[in-house]
Amino acid sequence: MQKLSKLFPVLIFWLCYFLAPATCSSNQTDLLALLDFKAAIYDPLGALVSWNDTTHFCGWRGIECSSQNRVIGINLRSQGLVGSLSPHIGNLSFLMNITLQNNSFNGQIPQEIGLLGRLRLVEFSNNSFVGPIPRNLSQCRNLYYLNLLDNQLSGIIPPELGFSYKLEALGLSENTLSGPIPPSIGNLTSLRVLSIDTCGLVGEIPESLAKLRNLTFFQVSVNSFTGTIPSGLFNISSISYFDVSDNQLHGTIPSSIGLTLPNLQSLYLANNGFTGAVPVSISNISSLEKIAITYNYFTGKMPDVSGLSLLQQVHFSVNNIQDDTSFISSFTNCTNLQILDVGQNLISGSLPDSVGNLSRQLNKLSMFSNQIQGNIPSGIGNLVGLDVLYLQDNILDGPIPSSIGKLLNLQRLFLAVNRFTNELPYSLGNLTLLNLVFLGENNISGNVPSSIGNCTNLQILDLSRNNLNGLIPPEIMSLSSISISLILSYNAFSGSIPFEVGSLTNLGQLDLSNNRLSGNITKSISKCISLEKLYLEGNLFEGEIPSELNDLKSLQELDLSQNKLSGPIPSSIGELHLQKLNLSFNLLQGAVPIIGVFRNATAVSLEGNKELCGGIPELKLSPCLSWNSSNKNSLNLLKFLIPSSVAVAICFVLLSIYIYRRRMPRKNDQSYSLSMIGPNFLRLSYEDLQKATNGFSETNLVGAGRFGSVYKGTLDDGITVVAVKVLKLFVKGASKSFIAECKVLSGIRHRNLLKILSVCDSVDFHGNDFKALVYEFKANGSLEKWLYHNREGGEYDDESRNLTLIQRLKISIDIAHALEYLHTGADITIIHGDLKPSNILLDNDMTAYIADFGLAKLVSGLVPANESSSSFGIKGTLGYIAPEYATSNLVATQGDIYSYGILLLEMVTNRKPTDEEFKDHVNLHSFVSNTLPDQVMEIVDPLVYAGNDADGKIEDCIVSILKIGVACSRTVPRDRMSMTDVVIELCKIRDYLLD
Repeated sequence: MQKLSKLFPVLIFWLCYFLAPATCSSNQTDLLALLDFKAAIYDPLGALVSWNDTTHFCGWRGIECSSQNRVIGINLRSQGLVGSLSPHIGNLSFLMNITLQNNSFNGQIPQEIGLLGRLRLVEFSNNSFVGPIPRNLSQCRNLYYLNLLDNQLSGIIPPELGFSYKLEALGLSENTLSGPIPPSIGNLTSLRVLSIDTCGLVGEIPESLAKLRNLTFFQVSVNSFTGTIPSGLFNISSISYFDVSDNQLHGTIPSSIGLTLPNLQSLYLANNGFTGAVPVSISNISSLEKIAITYNYFTGKMPDVSGLSLLQQVHFSVNNIQDDTSFISSFTNCTNLQILDVGQNLISGSLPDSVGNLSRQLNKLSMFSNQIQGNIPSGIGNLVGLDVLYLQDNILDGPIPSSIGKLLNLQRLFLAVNRFTNELPYSLGNLTLLNLVFLGENNISGNVPSSIGNCTNLQILDLSRNNLNGLIPPEIMSLSSISISLILSYNAFSGSIPFEVGSLTNLGQLDLSNNRLSGNITKSISKCISLEKLYLEGNLFEGEIPSELNDLKSLQELDLSQNKLSGPIPSSIGELHLQKLNLSFNLLQGAVPIIGVFRNATAVSLEGNKELCGGIPELKLSPCLSWNSSNKNSLNLLKFLIPSSVAVAICFVLLSIYIYRRRMPRKNDQSYSLSMIGPNFLRLSYEDLQKATNGFSETNLVGAGRFGSVYKGTLDDGITVVAVKVLKLFVKGASKSFIAECKVLSGIRHRNLLKILSVCDSVDFHGNDFKALVYEFKANGSLEKWLYHNREGGEYDDESRNLTLIQRLKISIDIAHALEYLHTGADITIIHGDLKPSNILLDNDMTAYIADFGLAKLVSGLVPANESSSSFGIKGTLGYIAPEYATSNLVATQGDIYSYGILLLEMVTNRKPTDEEFKDHVNLHSFVSNTLPDQVMEIVDPLVYAGNDADGKIEDCIVSILKIGVACSRTVPRDRMSMTDVVIELCKIRDYLLD
C-alpha cells in the first residue's frame, strides 16, 4: 500500500498525459508543486495529514482552489511547520494569496516566487527566513500586501520594490537589513502601511516618501537614520500612526503639525536629537491617543490637552520643557489617561490638588528629576489604578501622606532624593503589591513601621540616608521576597541585626552600613546564601567575625570596616570568591590568611588593625612571632624593665614637646593639620623633609603646579620613597588649597585616590612659614607625561612609554571608580574640581590615582548632589572646566563628569583640549562627536590602534569609549552620564576586549 502511495503522483501524470492532457496538465503541475512543498517541511502537529492521495488537493487543509481546480490560495497560519519553502512554489501559476505566518520556515525565500504573476498577498511574518529579499518580487505586478516582518532577512531593501505600484502594505520590520531606504519606495503611491522598524537601516529618510499621499501607518523606528524628517511627511493628512523613535534624527517639528495631521492617533519621536518647542497645535488633534517624545531636547511648555478626551499615554520625560505644575489641571479631562510621564525636565512649582482628579485609569505617574516642591497632596490616594509613582529627585517636603496607603495596585514607589520629613506612614503596609521601594536621601525620621512586613512582594527596599532610628523591625527581615537589595545604610538604627535576617535567602545585596548597630554579627546571616554584597561597616559590632560567613558562597564584596570586631580573621573567608574585602579599623588580631582574596593586596583592606601580622608581603604587615616556654624566662625581667622604660619615655616626650614648642611658635597649627588626616600618619618635621629631598634640590623636582612644587624624597629608613608637595605660600590661595586638601583627604579612603602620609605645618631654617603635604610616591609619574612624551620630547621620548588601548581603558576605569566614590561613596559628596592628566598618577603596575585636591569642594549630604550653595566657587583648568562654571558659582558633581569626559577623549585621541585646532566654535567634544561612529579611526592616537583588527573588536571598543566621553562632556549638565553608569559601561568594554 505504501508503494502505491508513492506511485500516486506518477500514475496521475500518465493518466492525464494519455486521457485528457488539455485538462489535467495544469492541475498536475499544481499537485506536484504542493507535494514538493510538503516534502520540504517537517509537520510535527500533523497539520498536513489531509494532504494524501485519498483526497483531491483542492480539499486539502489550507488550500483554496478556483472553479477550474487551480490553486489560488495557501493559508497555513500558525501550524507549527518547520523547514524550507520549496522553489516549486513558483509552479503555482494561479496562486494569489500565500500565508505562512507564525511558523518556523527557514532558508531563503526562493526567487521563483517572482514567477507568480497573479500573486496579490504574501504573509510570511514571524518565521526564520534568511538571505536577501527576492528582487524579482517586483514582477508580481498585482502584489498589494507584502509582510516579511520578524524574520532573519539580510541585505538591502531591493530598489525594484518601487515597481510594485499596487502595493498597499509593506512590512519588513525586525530583520537584519542594511543600507538606506531606497528612494524608489516613494513610487508606491497606493501604499497605506509602511513598517520597517528594527532593521539596522542607515542614511536619511528619503524626501520621496512625501509622495505617499495615502499613507496611514508610518513606522521607521529603531534604526540608525540621520538628518531631519522630510517636511512633506507632515503634510500627509491620512497618517494616523507616525513612529520615527530610536534613531539619530534632529531638527524641529513643524508648529502646524496639529493642523496638517488631523487624524493622528499615535506620535512617537523618542530617543532622537529633536530640538525646538513642543508644538502647541497638538492641542487640536482630537484623535490623539499616544504621544512619546522622551530623550530629546524639546523646550517650551506643556501643551493644553484639555480637549484630547481620547488621550491615553503621554511620554515627555528627559527634555528641556520649562513649565510649572499648573499644566496638570488640563489632564483632568483626559478620562482615558493611563500614563503621564514628564520626568527630568525643568518643571517647577507645587503639586496642585487637581493631581487627585486625574483619570482613575492612570497606572503611571512620573515626574522625577524636576524642581517640584511642597507637599504631596492627600488627593494622591484617589489614583487607585496607579501601578507606578516616580517623584524622586525633586524638592518635595513634609510628610509622605497616609492616603498613599489607598493605592492598593501600586508596585513601584520612587520618592528618593527629596526632603520628606516625619515618620513613614503606617499605611504603607496596605500596599501589598509593592515590589520596588526607593525612599533614600530624605529627612524621614522615627521608627520604620512594622506594617511594611505585609508587603510580601517586595524585591528592593531602600531607606538609606535618612534619620530613621530604633530597632530594625524583624518583620522586614522576614520578607523572603526581597531578592535584589535591602539598603538601610546611613541612618541611626540601633540594637543588633534581627535573627530573622536568615529568612532573606534570595537576597543579593544587604547594606546596613553606617548606623549604630551593635552586638555580635548574627550567625543567621549565613543563611542568606544568595548574597553577593554585604556591607556592615561603620557600626559598633563587636566580637569575632562569624566563621559561618563561609556559607555565603556567592559573596563578592564584604565590608566589615570601622567596627569593634576582635579576634582572628577566619581563614574560611579566604575560601570565598571575594573580589573586595574591607576589614580595616577594627581590633582584629593574629595571622592574616594567605589564601583566596588575601593573596590580592589590592582587593583587601586591613589598615587600622594594629595586632594583625603575617599575610603576603604586599600587605606590609609585621611577621608573626611565636611564643614558647623559653620566652617565659624573660617575663620577670620584662616586669622590671617595662615601668622603667615607661618613665624614661615620659621624660623623653616632655623634653620633645618643650623643644617642639620652642621651634614652632604658631600654637597647634601642625596638630590641627595632622588631626584632619587622622592618627595613622608619619610625624615628619621640616628637617626630615629637607634631608629626604636633598635640600629640595632641582634634581629631586618631579613637578610643579600653581600652588606648589613636588619633590621626590627618601626618608631616613632608606626604604620609604615619598612625594613632598611644598606649598608656594606667596601665591594667593595656596594656604586655602592646603587646608582644602587636608579636609578632603581626612575622610576618604579609596584604592584609586592618592594616599597622604603626613602633613608638615612648620617653619624653615630661616623662620619662614613652611607647609607641605607628603604622599606615597608613584614611580610612573603623571598620565600627562605618558600621553605626550612624543610631542614634548625629552626624557619621555621613549617607545617604552607608549600606552596600549587596554592600559588606557584600565586607567580610565580606575579614575571612574575614584570619582564614583567621591560623588556617592563617601560620607559627604566631594567634588575634585581640577581633573586633568597631570593630576592622575600611575604606580609600577599602571594603576591610576587621582591626586591634587587643592581645589576640591565638600558638599553637605543634605544638599542634592547636583547643586550646592553659590558661596562655593570653583576654578579648575581651562579646557577641562565645565562650561556652566563660567556663568555660575554652583558646584556640581556634573562638573567633574565633564572634566572626566574631556580626559577620556584626550586619552584616546592624544589631543589636548587647549590645542590650537580647538578654537572659535570647535572643541574636543564636538571634534570627536562629529566623527562618530564611522570616521572615528581617523582621529584616534596611532599608538592605540595599530591596524591589526581583523574582527573589528578594537574599533568597536574605541567607538564605545569615545561615545562615553562625548556623553560625559555634553554642554547641558543633566544630559551627562553618572559616574556609576560610566563604570558599568567601561567595565563591559574591558570584558569584551579581553574576551
